[in-house]
Amino acid sequence: MTQASATAGRGVRVLHSFPHRLGAGRICDTAFYEVAGAANAGADVTVMPASLARTVPDGVTVRPTLARGSVRVPYRVIGELRALRAHDHIVARRLARSRQRPDVVHVWPLGALRTLEVAKRLGIPTVLERPNTHTRYAYETVRAECERLGVPLPADHEHAFNETVLRIEEAEYDLADHLLCPSDFVAGTFERAGYSPDRLVRHLYGYDPAVFTPGEPPAPGQPLRMLYVGVAAVRKGLHFALEAWLRSPASSSGTFTVAGDLLPAYGEKLKDQLAHPSVQVLGHRSDIPELMRLHDVLVLPSIEEGSALVCNEAIGSGCVPLVSDAASGVCHHEVNALVHPVRDVDALAAHITAVNADRGLLRALREQGLAHAADITWSAAGRRLADIYSEVALVPAR
Repeated sequence: MTQASATAGRGVRVLHSFPHRLGAGRICDTAFYEVAGAANAGADVTVMPASLARTVPDGVTVRPTLARGSVRVPYRVIGELRALRAHDHIVARRLARSRQRPDVVHVWPLGALRTLEVAKRLGIPTVLERPNTHTRYAYETVRAECERLGVPLPADHEHAFNETVLRIEEAEYDLADHLLCPSDFVAGTFERAGYSPDRLVRHLYGYDPAVFTPGEPPAPGQPLRMLYVGVAAVRKGLHFALEAWLRSPASSSGTFTVAGDLLPAYGEKLKDQLAHPSVQVLGHRSDIPELMRLHDVLVLPSIEEGSALVCNEAIGSGCVPLVSDAASGVCHHEVNALVHPVRDVDALAAHITAVNADRGLLRALREQGLAHAADITWSAAGRRLADIYSEVALVPAR
């Protein structure tokens, strides 16, 4: 699908179905910014969230499905899958009865089957958000790495194999006209699973430049400061980051800060490396913007990833990403980041050593990232999404 003009999305009518609490963190924030960004770019957006945590921009029509006023359906009481299914049924019923039909329907995983079926019957093109890789790929990749490390994955973990979830999601993949993929890595997992490239649409996630702003550039001779942000789960590759850090001369003078909770079994596996004098474990933090301003590089050696928002946020903060190619969405090797192949500890150690030894390289990567940070904001992502809506609206539903 080709890039449309900057105003192509103006006026296109969109039904955005989101089966969670819009604006409540993680993917809930991603959906919020998508709704706001597309609306600000000129799309006529009606959002049907399960409930609402933040006020959306003027002009966006909001029709919650599982809330009335401040009263919300308790997902934990009735079960998440049952709640997602209820949301889907309500949206599907509303769509079937609507007098003014949307031009495009945008849906999210596990809350979309009935809505997709109704849209197909009505001939309305659909896009399915893919905030992560093909779920079968994610399950198999994470399971293999956990087994290699000898770290058990909790049965209720989002990446523990769940046959019901996989069955629902694969049915959604097949019903949707297009799958919205936030990175080439995500799109690649679907291509390898047999999905036609013309159904895989590359869109963009962003960051808020009012929150993530650059700090002072690193001073000459200052020891390297490396940061890891996020839940320290096996799929995020903290074990690779620690091994690479301790192999590098940077660990003799610099600091590696880990900001995020660790799964207990994973923390036990890494306890010796985490105890190194150069490593600081902060646990969960709410001051991530400030931490990014205070660090020189962000490390994220994920083995499986959608499009890591922390990379956008790091670039906007002047913190250079050192990432695997699974997490490289907006990161370009030797342009605004250093990118290594998944599981390649030697390459990551070399990258850490390079930015530690050559501060000119670190400065160049930082400046190049900041020079183009406006291209990876949520506003830019909203314009791209509005263009996609306009393009999809012109293509007959499958």
